[in-house]
Amino acid sequence: MGMLCGLLALGLGLVVSAGWDLMIGDGAAWRELAESQRQRRLHVAPKRGGVYDRNGSALAVSVEVPSVSLDAVELLRGVPSQQVPVVARQAANAIAAVLGIDAAQVERRILAKHRFAWLKRQISALEADKIRALSADAPEDRRIHGLVVEGEGRRYYPRRELAGPLLGFVAPDGEGKDGLEYALNDDLKGNAEQLKGLRDRSGRLLFSDGIEDDRAFAGHNLYLTIDQGIQYVAEHELQAAARTFEATGGSVVVVNPNTGEILALASFPTFNPNDYTESQPEQRRDRAMSDVFEPGSTMKMFTVAAGLTSGVITPTQKMYCEKGVMQIDNVTIRDTHPSEWLTIPQILAVSSNICAAKIGLGMGESKLYEAFRRFGFGQESGLPFAGEAPGTLRPRSRPWVQVETASAAFGQGIGVTNMQMAMAAAAIANGGELMEPLLVRKVSTSAGEVVREVSPHVRRRVIPKDVARAVSEMLVAVTEGDGTGTEAVVDGYRVAGKTGTAQKTDPKTGRYSIDKYIASFVGFVPAEKPIVAIAVTIDEPMVEHAGGAVAAPIFRHVAQMALKLAGLTPKTSDHTDVAVLARTPDPANIAYEALREAQGKKPAVQEVLATGAVSPGKVRIPNLTGVPARQAMKQMIEIGLTPHIAGSGLIVTQQPPPGSVVDAKSEVLLILEPAT
Repeated sequence: MGMLCGLLALGLGLVVSAGWDLMIGDGAAWRELAESQRQRRLHVAPKRGGVYDRNGSALAVSVEVPSVSLDAVELLRGVPSQQVPVVARQAANAIAAVLGIDAAQVERRILAKHRFAWLKRQISALEADKIRALSADAPEDRRIHGLVVEGEGRRYYPRRELAGPLLGFVAPDGEGKDGLEYALNDDLKGNAEQLKGLRDRSGRLLFSDGIEDDRAFAGHNLYLTIDQGIQYVAEHELQAAARTFEATGGSVVVVNPNTGEILALASFPTFNPNDYTESQPEQRRDRAMSDVFEPGSTMKMFTVAAGLTSGVITPTQKMYCEKGVMQIDNVTIRDTHPSEWLTIPQILAVSSNICAAKIGLGMGESKLYEAFRRFGFGQESGLPFAGEAPGTLRPRSRPWVQVETASAAFGQGIGVTNMQMAMAAAAIANGGELMEPLLVRKVSTSAGEVVREVSPHVRRRVIPKDVARAVSEMLVAVTEGDGTGTEAVVDGYRVAGKTGTAQKTDPKTGRYSIDKYIASFVGFVPAEKPIVAIAVTIDEPMVEHAGGAVAAPIFRHVAQMALKLAGLTPKTSDHTDVAVLARTPDPANIAYEALREAQGKKPAVQEVLATGAVSPGKVRIPNLTGVPARQAMKQMIEIGLTPHIAGSGLIVTQQPPPGSVVDAKSEVLLILEPAT
């Protein structure tokens, strides 16, 4: 009995010791294991903040859509090992038939026996109902366990293509991948949290603690300076012009010159962020900030402003323009409109390269470079946008030679972005101050509390007020009389601006292309007290390449919308009526006059002269009424005639008229109007 009692006491001691170690010694570890077995960790994906225009209209919002996931362990619970492949295949076929996905892929995920795996994200309501029918509503013997349908945030853009390259898009994982969605992702995505909740033996969540207000996790809302109305008109006009003139791309930037607020940032081609997988990278690129181009003649407005500021020129002086040809080193500079003596306003009006070059040479490369830098060229604007280009303004460490200084003065040999052009023009418009560009006005929480708010900020003074006012008046001459920008005139307002037609560099030869151009117009309105500055660029227009014909009309239409939204009333203007142009030997002016006449009294059907034999050396003009410009130009060149284009759209009038017999290599004016 003594030995038996001793053995029992020893055994009891061992049991007590083991229990002590289990409950007291290792209790903390076992309790943690038990908690991990009966609790489920939840990854709470917060609702992404919205993006709104300056008036509170939604540009990007997040909506909850169902997604389906799989708990393979639960699906195969209680299934004998030999039956697992059969059950997995049957379940995979049923799931794949409902979701429209690959059955073999679903089968592999089932056989992997993971507790969580996505089957399909952001499914339709009908698919969600069918999945619930498989997992919850089906009879027990045919029920597929482990299928979970839960809400997940999806980004939705209610305005479709509007501001697509500016906004960017959001990937299924909830991360911004382009545009503002990427640049301001930290503000928009919110704070992801992990919470714990009690679950049953099947892994289903019974309840959870810690979610008191889901707005605490939600991302911040962004309120942009963009005006939806102006943005729409800018995109619509840009797209129409690009298609009419068969251009590869373009951009429009609209700025409030007094505050630096970006009212519109349009780019073509564009894309629909709701279907971003259907787009190409070039469609998603915001060309206003990422595309660098040689500005051409639009740069002359800043050269003149710099020359007046430095005292190299005065507003009333005249300059000799060398009759249209000037030699610098081994380079010949030419003017499109040869002249002898021109005033400073006339230099801008007829866009003299030679006089602009003389102003630049008078300043010297150091002062000209510094002036361009003060206008913001050669540096990023500071906008919260990934991929913004600084442009190419040669650093002072490698000085310009004489011909480079001259060419930079009229916009060649340097690279700018359309955003830089708009902000520099705004500096002239507001009296000489370069503003910080503003794109995000306010950031607030989902509860409406303001996180930060941005106020207008002056980066620096660029030119004196009197110089800015003088240049503004000079730029009005560009849009009046014989100026190159008459198509930019807004009825009832005086418009200040400058056209540009710059040849692009051919990467194969390293020289300027003979048929690829950048057409541009930069200006502001009203000239006396500007409320909006607009920069327009059209890349590689094929039908017509002059900035005054291609880009200026876009400026006019966008400016009309901006003025209307600002509540301004047009006033009677004392500038020259653009419908009446002086008849001069300049073929461009003759074309414009004929175009205006055709618009006023266009015949329903143009008369075609009688046909007959044509003498040697003569050519009969074919009837091209209703034919697109490019096709007409090709046909004219093939028969030996030289075509001149006026307007856009389809041909409505020809001068000389169809059927006329003219000498070979004669010039023919083709007048076009948009198809109605």
